[in-house]
Amino acid sequence: MRPRLRRIGEQGHLVLIGGGEFSFEETELADAAWLAKIDAETKVGFVPAASGSEDYAKHFAVYLDEYFERQVETLPIYRGRDARRGKNAERIDSVGAVYLGGGVADQLVDALAGTPSLDALANCLERGGVVVAIAAAAQALGHTVRSLFGGKMIAGLDWLSGGVVETNFDPPGSKPHFDRRLRRLMAQSGVTWGLGIPAGSAVLLHPDGDYEVQGEAWWLGSPDGELVELLSPDPTLVEIKV
Repeated sequence: MRPRLRRIGEQGHLVLIGGGEFSFEETELADAAWLAKIDAETKVGFVPAASGSEDYAKHFAVYLDEYFERQVETLPIYRGRDARRGKNAERIDSVGAVYLGGGVADQLVDALAGTPSLDALANCLERGGVVVAIAAAAQALGHTVRSLFGGKMIAGLDWLSGGVVETNFDPPGSKPHFDRRLRRLMAQSGVTWGLGIPAGSAVLLHPDGDYEVQGEAWWLGSPDGELVELLSPDPTLVEIKV
């Protein structure tokens, strides 16, 4: 039996990428996987709030154009006041896919929580679109997030219905205690499941409750439970005992 990876919405594709540098081609296969879910004419919007960097958006646009011949529009959301502007919610409504760039999870949560722009992102899914989050942005979509500042636990955007995400995850056997951070997240109140996603890998959450994995990813059902490798397209589960 495959674990269920719960998420908001009943349409579209929500994509979690574990990290990696697109400039070094580390995310090329992950990006090809989510781009395959939209047609060639679909506009891609980029939200830089997690990093606050205009250059990040420019470099990402060049990358998507050179590697995939896709056009990117920067959605100028850097802080909460930007996300509360109706114009930016309208910009999100005008694209069929949105990429949430990496950076600091706290910044993305602070910028988007309770805003019209976050509602517009949810509407993008409901229209059958794609929302992609990489590294810290993927963490921010969880129920709980480990803050960059002092390592304290803060509330995430909870797009994963009780789930948490540890990105840049060390694959089993790579070093001792590779899953320690994920287990700490799992111990927080209200958290019922977790994902560990290495850099360069992606988990695509589909509208029918199913999912696929590009690369590697692991699921955890309790703080002291067994890690389960998620395999795609073969639905077999492989337990990793540690």
